[in-house]
Amino acid sequence: MTQRHKGADPDSRGELGAGTVTVLASVGAALVLLVGALGLGTAAVSAARAGAAADLAALSAADAFRGLHPADPCALAEQTALRHGAAVTQCELQEGGTVLVSVSLSTALPWPAEGTARAGPPPMPPFQP
Repeated sequence: MTQRHKGADPDSRGELGAGTVTVLASVGAALVLLVGALGLGTAAVSAARAGAAADLAALSAADAFRGLHPADPCALAEQTALRHGAAVTQCELQEGGTVLVSVSLSTALPWPAEGTARAGPPPMPPFQP
C-alpha cells in the first residue's frame, strides 16, 4: 500500500521538492548579486585611491616645477605615487608651470585602476592699479 500525505492531491506528486529548487535558485541568484556588488565596490574604492594618488603626485610635481621643492618634478611625482601604492604611467611638464600626471594602481580585480590629474600654479589675481 502506498502512503500518501494527509490532504495531498494525487495529481500534485510532480510538485514535491519544487520549493527546494526555488530556494536554491534564489540563494544562487542572491550570491551572484552579492559578488557583483562586491566587485563594483572594489572598483569604486580603487578608482578613488588612484585618483587621490594622481592628485597628490601632480601637486607635488607642480610645486617642484615651480621651484618650491628642489627636485625633479617627475621623480617627485613617482615618489609620491609610490607612497600611495600607485605607479606613474605619464608625467608631462606643460607650459605655464602645469604638470599632467597619470597613475596606475593594481587592484584585486583583473584590471588596474587608473587616475589622471593636472596641477599648476594658482591663478594670478587681476591687476588693480
